[in-house]
Amino acid sequence: MTALSTPRTVGTQRWRTAFAAVEGPELVLLGVIALLWVGLALGTDTFLSGVNVQNILSSVAPVALIGIGMTAVIVTGGIDVSVGSAVAVVMVVAGKAITVQHVGMGTALLIAMVVGGLLGAFNGAVIALTGIHPIVMTFATLNLFRFLSLEIFGPGNLDGVPDTLRLLGGGSSGRLLGVPNSWWLSMLIGAAVWFYMRNRPSGRHWYAIGGDANAARLAAIRVRRRVIAAYVLVGVMTGLAGCVLIGSGGTVQQNSGTGLELKVIAAVVIGGTSILGGRGTVLGTLLGALLVGTVTSAVTILNWPSQLANLFVGIFIVLAVGTDVLRERRRRAL
Repeated sequence: MTALSTPRTVGTQRWRTAFAAVEGPELVLLGVIALLWVGLALGTDTFLSGVNVQNILSSVAPVALIGIGMTAVIVTGGIDVSVGSAVAVVMVVAGKAITVQHVGMGTALLIAMVVGGLLGAFNGAVIALTGIHPIVMTFATLNLFRFLSLEIFGPGNLDGVPDTLRLLGGGSSGRLLGVPNSWWLSMLIGAAVWFYMRNRPSGRHWYAIGGDANAARLAAIRVRRRVIAAYVLVGVMTGLAGCVLIGSGGTVQQNSGTGLELKVIAAVVIGGTSILGGRGTVLGTLLGALLVGTVTSAVTILNWPSQLANLFVGIFIVLAVGTDVLRERRRRAL
């Protein structure tokens, strides 16, 4: 420590460094969520009840988990609209393994993550090796994966799935300190991926690829390998999300995961990740997922038409994308 440094100044610098890790969009989201929670707490008797908060966090957890991987994918300049159908494949495979083979929780989680990872690897490999636009490729696999799940399902839904994954569900056995274990899992993995993307060279490569893939290649970054890794990550996260959804109920339905991709992409974009690639954080995605869950819960509690939730989420998306476009224009003008 130099003569000019004191414990107080060192501590202040550490706090500033930690605070700098939280970016502008994330601070805005924190403020919006805080205002909504305060307003709803004052305007209703049930919003801040333990049951409602637990329901919000439980419903948000699958979106947040997939959003963690989706953040990496969109940061690279890609997108994956097949995650809803991939969830259906994961759920029926893991559900049948639990029901028919009577596997335990650890094995079920491993199966789900491997299946999800393989689906993600398929998307990533085709996109990276052929140059097909990600939205075209994943729109195709959205239909292919849905067909695959229906073929595995057979004639009907998968009923009577044992409570092997109840620790990830929303019941009393699936909570720690009153908070759903699935939300704890989302925050734990989110923190790890946030640190990786922010501080590890291979994590920073995703930003470089999204900023300029050709420049990244000239900088000796293995672009194809890193792109495939991002899609594998979102696939593994899809596997975990499928297990959370199984743990929340004893039935796996043929329409499981339908529309989930829209909620995930909305959470990522609202969280400040640039749809153009090169910018975004997992922390913002977690906050974006929480905002979507808050809006949905508020519409239900206030007895408003359910369509209003989609309207409000759409408005948030427009604001987020508009802000991103203006920011990009300013950057190019400099």
